[in-house]
Amino acid sequence: MKKQILNLVNRSSALRFGLVIALGIFVASCSKDEVDSVAIPGSTELNILEKLASFETSGQQNGIDEDGSEYIMNGMDYTEIIDEKGAQVFNKTKNPTFSTLNVALARTGLASVVSSNRLTVFAPTDEAFAALGLYPNNIASVPNLREILLYHVVSGTVYSFDLSNGFVPTANGAAVEINLDNGVFVNDAQVIMADIKARNGVIHAIDKVIFPPTMNLVELALSFDPEFSILVQAVIKADLVNVLATGGPFTVFAPTNDAFVALLGELGASSLDDIPVDVLTQVLLYHVVEGRVFSSDLVSGSVPTLNGTFNL
Repeated sequence: MKKQILNLVNRSSALRFGLVIALGIFVASCSKDEVDSVAIPGSTELNILEKLASFETSGQQNGIDEDGSEYIMNGMDYTEIIDEKGAQVFNKTKNPTFSTLNVALARTGLASVVSSNRLTVFAPTDEAFAALGLYPNNIASVPNLREILLYHVVSGTVYSFDLSNGFVPTANGAAVEINLDNGVFVNDAQVIMADIKARNGVIHAIDKVIFPPTMNLVELALSFDPEFSILVQAVIKADLVNVLATGGPFTVFAPTNDAFVALLGELGASSLDDIPVDVLTQVLLYHVVEGRVFSSDLVSGSVPTLNGTFNL
């Protein structure tokens, strides 16, 4: 049976995967230490940090362009967001402010990062922080504040018209989910003012603070119970829990329960107990890739796994 199983593993039809799972829930192509460092030419235009601060002293709306979609508020260009009912998401009679965010950036040493690198910032308003009881005078006490802030930062300049449904890697190392089906949402936060242009990037104001994922691979698989319950049993049986929970980063092509049932049926086996542990371990490692790989990063070809080569 061992030879039969190994032959199945090497066939492209072996365990058809149902979901790509990555350490930290989703994977990213940039990390907190790999923010796109691009020299910004000299300009009189405000950088991202200065642009955020400028909202503190700005007045009210002072104009609207010809097509009605882009407003000039206090000399700032931005894109109006309309919800599914045709209503304006942002009330232009009241400017958002970003005092708490600016203090947080300064206290975590990220002020220079957002001032000098070409970035996109999903910026929680003061109201968003206040909803959590956070203000400039206590924001520095938040645990893992730097990691949280980096989860709001994307490398490069990404305007609202560049966005599409899916996942976008952040400087935190995890990804945010973009949903355009009912307005513009970043995870569960709504973009209330988009495309605020700065010298070194763009700002999108959001109405909630978003938090990076905290589950490891095994915990994530468990959260989909029962869809991946056999996979979890297999990981436990193969003694790979610690590797997948604390190692990495990894990307897992995760077989569903149906995939395992189909394999067992093809082998004439009744349960995982009929598969030798060493063989099961190799089967599982064949579904694990080193590094963080989004579905959008996948192309036709071969990908090295922790056990052999996986053909996509």
